[in-house]
Order: sequence, then C-alpha cells, then structure tokens
Amino acid sequence: MERFTGSFTQQEPIPDEAIEAAVAVMRHGRLHRYNTAPGEAGEVAQLEQEFAEAMGARYALAVASGGYALGCALRALQVAPDEAVLTNAFTLAPVPGAIASLGARPVFVETRPDLTIDMDHLVAQARATGARVLMLSHMRGHICDMERLVALCADLGLTLVEDCAHTMGARWNGTLSGRHGAIACYSTQTYKHLNSGEGGFLTTDDAELMARAVMLSGSYMLYVRHRAAPPPEAFDALRWETPNISGRMDNLRAAILRPQLRRLGMQCAAWTARYRVVEAGLRDTPGLSLIERAEAEDFVGSSFQFRLDGWPEAKIRAYLDRCAARGVELKWFGAAEPQGFTSRYDSWRYARPAPLPGTDRVLAGLIDMRLPLTFSLDDCALIARILRAEAGAVHQAP
Repeated sequence: MERFTGSFTQQEPIPDEAIEAAVAVMRHGRLHRYNTAPGEAGEVAQLEQEFAEAMGARYALAVASGGYALGCALRALQVAPDEAVLTNAFTLAPVPGAIASLGARPVFVETRPDLTIDMDHLVAQARATGARVLMLSHMRGHICDMERLVALCADLGLTLVEDCAHTMGARWNGTLSGRHGAIACYSTQTYKHLNSGEGGFLTTDDAELMARAVMLSGSYMLYVRHRAAPPPEAFDALRWETPNISGRMDNLRAAILRPQLRRLGMQCAAWTARYRVVEAGLRDTPGLSLIERAEAEDFVGSSFQFRLDGWPEAKIRAYLDRCAARGVELKWFGAAEPQGFTSRYDSWRYARPAPLPGTDRVLAGLIDMRLPLTFSLDDCALIARILRAEAGAVHQAP
C-alpha cells in the first residue's frame, strides 16, 4: 500500500539572495523602516514601490500582517462602530476579525458549491442591512465572476475591498486579482505566496485612502519617505485627524520579500501545475466532487479543495483517518468544532451569525489540503492516488 512521507507544512527555503539581503540588514542594524542612512530609501520603501508595480497599482503600503491590512483598509474607509460590513461566509477568521476589531458587524453572505460568493444573497443582504462595504474574500484562491460582482457593487452602492491573501498573482479575465475594488489586501504569512513569516500589503489607486492608510500604519510625519504613496499635499489635512494604529513592516522582512517578489510568476505557475496533477488524478472519483474552475480564472493552486457531498459524518471522519494513516493530511470545514486554522462562520459567535443553509450544505463535505512547493509533481500524483483509493474504499463501505 502506497504511503506519502512528505510534510504538508514544510515550505521551500528562503532564497539565498533573500537570506543575504536579510543578513545585510541585521549587520547594519537599521530594522525600523524609517531608520535609514542619508540617501538610503530603505528596504520597505523599495518593496512597496516594487509591489505596486507588480500588482499594477498606483500605491502600496507594507504592513505587519494581512489581518492588519484588512483592518487598516476598513479604517481608511472610515467604517464606524456597529456598521454592517458584508463578507462571504466561507473565509478565515482574520476577515470577520478585522471587521469586529473596529466594533463593526460582520454580515455573512452565502457561499456557492464552487466556493464563491452567492451574488443573489449578496443583493438581499446589502438591501436588508444598508451596508456600504463588501470585504470579498477570495477564499482558498477561488475567484467569482468579477465583472458581474463589480457591476452589482456599483448598483448597490457597495465599496469593494478585496482580500487577496490566497490570490496574489492570480487573474480574472486577464486582470490581476486586487485590481477590481477600491482597496486590495494581501498576506505574506508563511503559507501564502510570499513568505516572511508574517506581513502584508494594502494597495489602492485612491490618494486619499492611501494617505489615510499610511498615517494609520504609524508613519508619524515621515510619509515623505514612502516611494509608493501619494504626494505630501495628500496628507495636509489627514495628518491632523488620523490616529496612529501602528502596524508597519520592518526592513528585515522587506529584505526577505523583495527577491521572492521577483520570482512570484514562476512560483504561481509551479503551484498551479501541482494543482492540475491532483485534479487530474481525482477526476471522476465516485462520491467525490471537484471544484470546477471557470475558464476566465487564472488561479494560483497553492491549496486544493474537493467536496464529499452527502457523506455522513462517520464516513468523512473515517476517510480523514484513513488518508492520515497513509500520510495525507486533510482539513474538514464541516466539523462542529474548529481545529487549528480551520474554523467556519458559525464558530465566530461574537458576530452573532444568522444560519446560512446553503453554506452549511457546502461546508458539510468540504475537504481542504495544502500543496506546498516542496512537493514534486510525482508527490502530487501519489497523493491523488491515495485520496482516490481511500474515497472508493470508504464510499462503497456499508
């Protein structure tokens, strides 16, 4: 019986160029982004400029985490306490957490079987709540029909904030993820597409929003040192009225990220190649439903999801256990108790979520698996064979 012996949490090593850049920062000791030598831009300012160019945005801000970027985006939009903010129900805890951190109310929108937001329910929730902001989570890299969504947001008066933690480098109909809304937020936490342990970005083309975000991030009066920020006059009024909610990225993490950013396209292609191998190996497996990807979606396959629709809990748990015994680590979004990184909308009781029967049906059988780049294509083929064999064994069992 075949068994996989790799690690689902082992990432690629940091590139040598990034290690050398990090060591150089540690040697000179100027880790704080504004602690620079005369004539020196600093690693963070250079990274912001390079990230803005890579994402096709006018402005970029590097911050301490993706979660901080989400909260900063909402503060830049001046979301008020008790204000309703819409977000899709299939997401991770930092998204409603960012909303709640302002004292605002997360209002969840149903999720479709393809793991994207239910736009009919979005219309209903927007009208029922009078919300003015949608924080759209491209959860696990699944991108909805963005043209339709943008048109709906315009009709409903919704400002779109994109959570691109899982879609950095992905595209919809040729347009980079993050370029459809007013603000985009990204993560560089270890399991994302760039790895600095923790970190994140906020991008926008709006000078006022970025000026407010820069002040919020803790720039003091040093915003003139930013290379991917609006001109100084954009800060003239905001600098008197914007609180400092410090969440800056430091030069050490920026030094680690800059060489990785230059490799992003190559890395994204490598992830998707692995995804396609697993997908091909699982296609037409009895009892197992793949998440079909839209032709317009140029996704990044850094994780893999499938559904075990209609399976009772006992069979799903047996499947997870059998796969684990053969070295394949899976996460299940249908479990009643949150585990590790995996929780669901009804786990976030502080949000007082209303029942979402459509989302419940989707999550009941939803299985999730990481695909780190330390896996080879042969590894991915082996994993698919194990998943397929165990699905057959459990599905056919009485």
